[in-house]
Amino acid sequence: MKVPFIDLKRAHDPIRGEILEAFARTLDHGEFCLGTEVSNFETGFAAVQGLSCVVGVGSGTEALHLIACALELGPEDEVIVPAFTFIASAWLPEYVGAKLVFADIDPETYTIDPKSIESNATEKTKAIVATHLFGLPADMDSIQRIADQLGAKVVEDAAQAHMAKYKGRPVGEIGDAGAFSFYPTKNLGGLGEGGCVSSKNSALLEKVAILRAHGSKERYLNHFVGYNNRMEGLQAAALNVKLPYLEAKTERRREIADKYAQGIILQNAVLPHEPNWGRSVFHMYTLQHPDRDRLKTYLAEKGIGTDIVYPYPLHLQPCFADRGYGVGSFPESEKLAKHCLSLPIVPELTDAEVDYVIESINAFS
Repeated sequence: MKVPFIDLKRAHDPIRGEILEAFARTLDHGEFCLGTEVSNFETGFAAVQGLSCVVGVGSGTEALHLIACALELGPEDEVIVPAFTFIASAWLPEYVGAKLVFADIDPETYTIDPKSIESNATEKTKAIVATHLFGLPADMDSIQRIADQLGAKVVEDAAQAHMAKYKGRPVGEIGDAGAFSFYPTKNLGGLGEGGCVSSKNSALLEKVAILRAHGSKERYLNHFVGYNNRMEGLQAAALNVKLPYLEAKTERRREIADKYAQGIILQNAVLPHEPNWGRSVFHMYTLQHPDRDRLKTYLAEKGIGTDIVYPYPLHLQPCFADRGYGVGSFPESEKLAKHCLSLPIVPELTDAEVDYVIESINAFS
């Protein structure tokens, strides 16, 4: 049996006709940069996510950048980022010239460790990036408490956390601002790049909306030095088609995760932990195993697709080699990078495929 890690064709085939109709509608009205499709998506996603308002932009990375600009972070400021996350989290301080400071992760949740935040914070700390990694919310109460003591802002990197909740609250407005991604492989993915910014601060969102369009609020009148970060109409059209299916697909991901949790009994395998305060949407189902590389090869021979997300912690990336970090700086991040393996968990998987993954893993020796 072949079990794909990701199969976008399988995801899109059932709604192909709806997407083509949405594209045709966009072609007819000609609103390709912002416009009706984008505004409809902003309203719809905010409602589904449980947020007051969002601003659509060109990618999740652009969302992080515009948040940094709207918060007016700069060279005199330090920003704390988890050492284990996708590298875009680190671009938030990098793109505005702020100092990037890493913190380690909690070994159970894989999200940023509040104790490590405290250890690495200084009087110059002006923002903390809380990545809701693999769809599990970070410990927001502890992070917010530290931020309040420092007078710092909290940015939620929610790129992998559509519909995730922390203590019953939707992520994206718990901190000062949130960034979502709609890259094709995300839980809600477009047919190209896309993202949005969320916040309970309407003034911040208004500034982001101006910055995304060359700093212009009125045509040809530029209030700030801005950027070309507008969401495209065709991407929003596709996302509008996919949005009504998000809740059911999220529940299917959680169902598959539960099957894995109940079924995998491989010795020395460490399965994902979901604390009682966090509702994960399982963008990834990432386990740990001391013989990770051999397990990955074995599963490939069985026809099962897997991925190593992520093989390198950020502090050991070549682009940050001059920052003074080295092997041993953040041991939990390094351990996870060495042992992590992500299993197939896309909602299109059949029960038979999930059972085959479980049986194959349990037979590994």
